[in-house]
Amino acid sequence: MNQYTKNTRMNPESDNDELTIDLTEVIGALLKKAHIIILTGIIVALLAFIGTKLFITPMYTAETKVYVLSKSEGSTGISATDLQAGSYLIKDYTELVKSRTVMEQVIAVLNLDVKPEELMEMISVEAATDSRILTIKVESDDPKQAKEIADAVREAVSVQITEIMDADAVNTVEKADLPSEPSSPNTMKNTMLGGILGIILAMGVVVLISILDDTIKTPDDVERYLGLNTLTSIPIAEGAKKNKKAKGLSARQFTKTMNR
Repeated sequence: MNQYTKNTRMNPESDNDELTIDLTEVIGALLKKAHIIILTGIIVALLAFIGTKLFITPMYTAETKVYVLSKSEGSTGISATDLQAGSYLIKDYTELVKSRTVMEQVIAVLNLDVKPEELMEMISVEAATDSRILTIKVESDDPKQAKEIADAVREAVSVQITEIMDADAVNTVEKADLPSEPSSPNTMKNTMLGGILGIILAMGVVVLISILDDTIKTPDDVERYLGLNTLTSIPIAEGAKKNKKAKGLSARQFTKTMNR
């Protein structure tokens, strides 16, 4: 039997009482309360599902892609050097996408009632490794607005990259599509996490109650907690009224009563 024992002060009269945690009993308590644990997980999962649906605003993401083309001066074609140089400049292009100049142009074109800083928070830029394709993503609670902002950003940044970075051209790879499904929140993920959290919390409560419960319920408990051998036990007749004072008697209370 695996046991973990630690010394603890249980009352002023006993300085070295021991609290013994029986892993077998803990596992048994978990199995006995399995239905409550599962029910708790289902309830918390249901609450997470309802909370996600009612209190979290769905967000939609629209994305557009551009390809930055830069040629060496006097060159009639694209060389390997051009491709390598373009890859190195991707970080610069990314910074230009979220520059204040681009944000202000987009706000002016679409007549948006937001500040440039707020618009920046809605935009993210991704660039694949060893690629000159920029993916611009815009997240909004309005799918139509997300699409319009993505296209406006693409057009504004194309002008900025061409003028400031002296690129040959910024070609559109993909225009933004109108999002049909929200990109967040993930209802299924939140529901599963809620269920798992509910089960963990319920198991923790059951284990805590099992560890702290030192009431004497069986003759074996008398020998375990008090070190006394029981000669016999008197069964309580069905329907008999139990003594309220004796109900839930703990090992400490029983010891104090015997000492009197």
